[in-house]
Amino acid sequence: MQQIELKAERREVFGKKAKRLRSSGIVPVVLYGPKTESLPLQVPARELHRALATAGTNRLIRLTLDAREEPRVVLIRDVQRDTITQSLLHVDFYEVVMTEKITAQIPINLVGESPAVDKKGGLLVRGLDSLDVHCLPGLLEEAIEVDISVLEDVDQAILVKDLDVGCLLYTSPSPRD
Repeated sequence: MQQIELKAERREVFGKKAKRLRSSGIVPVVLYGPKTESLPLQVPARELHRALATAGTNRLIRLTLDAREEPRVVLIRDVQRDTITQSLLHVDFYEVVMTEKITAQIPINLVGESPAVDKKGGLLVRGLDSLDVHCLPGLLEEAIEVDISVLEDVDQAILVKDLDVGCLLYTSPSPRD
């Protein structure tokens, strides 16, 4: 897995004046964490788009603030976009502590082809697109791959409890609970 790196600068512009930053190709961001005081930053929009496309919200990013400081390991927690143009308005970075567990959302990728769909005319219904996991930041996976080639009969299912993820899975309670 490739290392994702991003450079940021401290931000001096706040509030409505941040609109000028965005028009000049800079996105206001904030860095926070359990052992980090909230820190307003700014990042070039082009670099941030590239990092978002590669990292999503479940890959670690090395954020460099100053050449004299050590890079900080962060996750993207929240992305705010303009509702019409979809341009970036603001991004939240969460600085992780590599020895403390975190909760992150990992996408589910379906792998293979189901014989029940191909040969028996079944319909594949996907109930979840992602799962919330709780683990150390270094153990986060890019995606959870689920092999659907084991679905040979129309009434078969793969449940969350059947997945071997290596982290503690969080699922939302069922409607009956």
